[in-house]
Amino acid sequence: MIETAEFGSTGHASTRTIFGAAALGRVSQADADRTLDVLLQYGINHIDTAASYGDAELRIGPWMASHRPDFFLATKTGERTYQGAWDELHRSLERLQVAQVDLWQLHALFEQDEWDVAMGPGGALEAAIEARDRGLVRFIGVTGHSLTVPRMHIRSLERFEFDSVLFPLNYPLMQNPPYAADAQALIALCRERGVAIQTIKGICRRPWGDRDRTRATWYEPLEDQAALDRAVHWILSQPNVFLNTAGDIDVLPKILDAANRFEAAPSEAQMEQLVREQAMEPLWA
Repeated sequence: MIETAEFGSTGHASTRTIFGAAALGRVSQADADRTLDVLLQYGINHIDTAASYGDAELRIGPWMASHRPDFFLATKTGERTYQGAWDELHRSLERLQVAQVDLWQLHALFEQDEWDVAMGPGGALEAAIEARDRGLVRFIGVTGHSLTVPRMHIRSLERFEFDSVLFPLNYPLMQNPPYAADAQALIALCRERGVAIQTIKGICRRPWGDRDRTRATWYEPLEDQAALDRAVHWILSQPNVFLNTAGDIDVLPKILDAANRFEAAPSEAQMEQLVREQAMEPLWA
């Protein structure tokens, strides 16, 4: 079974590998149910979805009648105003068929103008705090997808005591010195404050570019099992860091298999070899 760790200061021991439910955005209920069986096989106990992930919340909803106690359930809002976020939360609760989610996250918050709205008077943060006070959510997080996001997350943590952050982390990306410095500073701050650290893009091989898209992920993922093992093990070797799985249900079993076999970190030489052999490229230059 995949190991667990304390999810920040929430009191929940989450599997180090979290199910990224973007994978359910465009699948049938039958395929989603098949995916649930895979999650249960590996003991995954944490689901991360979002209002913007297509039909993902609708696909998860039928599981909750019999499996709600089995999962730490997280979703996200991309709305920036109080009313927009408040309305979207209630839509998410309805779609998920639950009265409460464990974690509600301000989604993709890395643009300065959107940050100012969400964090300001009448912004989404006010809706999150009220939702927590009313028992609709238990914890509040923030997520982002860009080279600037670690720095923006640090600013967010200075503004409010978020319970979790989510940001891109993989070996090629950490060869970018400014990004690496910002990410390391964010990780250090989170460890100091007991903030849960979630990571995405862990098995990114490169942007799709002109190649045909053969997977539901918006980047080309690693698929060779040995290569994927190294990428997953590199992430899991980072203390107190969680790996959110990629958005494709057919790649998912390979990720979980790799996580299930994690024992030690790959060497620097092994990771450099992986980059060369798989022609890996960072998503952002």
